[in-house]
Amino acid sequence: MSATFRSLAVPNYRVWFAGALVSNVGTWMQRVAQDWLVLQVLTAGSGVAVGVTTGLQFLPMLLLGPYAGLVADRVDKRRLLMVTQGLSGLWGLVLGLLVVTDQAELWHVYALAALLGVTTAFDAPARQTFVAQLVPADHLPNAVGLNSASFNSARLVGPGLAGLLIAAFGTGPVFLINAASFAATVVALLLMRTGELLPMPAAKRGKGQVREGVRYVRGRPDVVVILVVVGVIGMLGMNFQLTTALMATQTFGRGAAEFGVLGSIIAIGSLTGALLAARREQPRLRLVFGAAGAFGLAAVVAASMPTYTSFAVALVPVGLTALTMMTAANAYVQSTTDPAMRGRVMALYMMIFMGGTPVGAPLIGLVGDVLGPRWTIYIGGIAALLVAAGAVAWVARRDSLQIRYRLHEQPHLQVLNPLDRAERDAAREALDADGGKAARTAA
Repeated sequence: MSATFRSLAVPNYRVWFAGALVSNVGTWMQRVAQDWLVLQVLTAGSGVAVGVTTGLQFLPMLLLGPYAGLVADRVDKRRLLMVTQGLSGLWGLVLGLLVVTDQAELWHVYALAALLGVTTAFDAPARQTFVAQLVPADHLPNAVGLNSASFNSARLVGPGLAGLLIAAFGTGPVFLINAASFAATVVALLLMRTGELLPMPAAKRGKGQVREGVRYVRGRPDVVVILVVVGVIGMLGMNFQLTTALMATQTFGRGAAEFGVLGSIIAIGSLTGALLAARREQPRLRLVFGAAGAFGLAAVVAASMPTYTSFAVALVPVGLTALTMMTAANAYVQSTTDPAMRGRVMALYMMIFMGGTPVGAPLIGLVGDVLGPRWTIYIGGIAALLVAAGAVAWVARRDSLQIRYRLHEQPHLQVLNPLDRAERDAAREALDADGGKAARTAA
């Protein structure tokens, strides 16, 4: 099996991957249907209402994240995931029944988005860290990349399929399909060979364990700077469902099918980024920050596109760079964290990455209503460029990197770090001395 797919050789991971792929298709279908229901059915095109819905879905992650991470460190992750995945399916079923019976109102969507958010707050850290029980430690970056590939493979299918179903039958059936898709994950968990799950140290009960997780992160400046980068970009730059909905409907005057296609097109780039990430042995900080800067540039370019077609094409590098940043950041944090702290650390990671959405989504929706849809993307792109530049400056200062510009036959940059700077300076002085001696001899 190729290096890209080596984790699929592990039976438990293979079962998990298959179940998650089915569930992810349903999740992406629901995301499109939920935004369309609010934007076109329950309101008169209100970007703020879509932003509030998205915000309510992610607010519990901000409020409950640290405690949910402690729960993930304490309990059997497999059993916890059975509960959270089952509840997620239930909320989709309720919303679907409300819509198909023509009883759905905006407050129903708000309430169910909040319930799904509470469930996701406990599901996310367990799901993120459960992969470490499925594969050996040296396979962890690969498994994280394949998880992202699964999510974005579903993104290729889900939004487009949702758009077609919405155009033909409305949003109700889409919610019901999503509810049914969660059964695939529950079945996968039931089919696992529990004896082959790798042991994970459980956090002991006691006071101050959430604070202990926060102290651990504060003592890891490399993790802190990653959290700053993903937090800013997650809050302002990655509200794709909202921004593409506004661009499709208000800037280009398109319908549900075209809106769904944009989500699938972003996923082309995202899937490519995930598969490339799966090949890496160990991601580095420079990859996280470089991808963040590239995402900002790609977002600014996409927001400037004059037509629907050119905008759609420009979304491919947006998806590629966003997924590269997310996967590299996730794999770096997981693979460098103490296993006993991993649930709490990943909960803080998810809290900051997803928890900024309750603030960012309504703000971006307001920007769209006031300044126009293009600015919903410009704001995120500019923020990504600024935070990436700040992160690079921090790394340069931490590692005492020195950037010099010298004129040779061809101009080029030299980046010297402390270990080899003295050696290179000595060599340069010797070269200059030899040159001076030769010049005096010639004279």
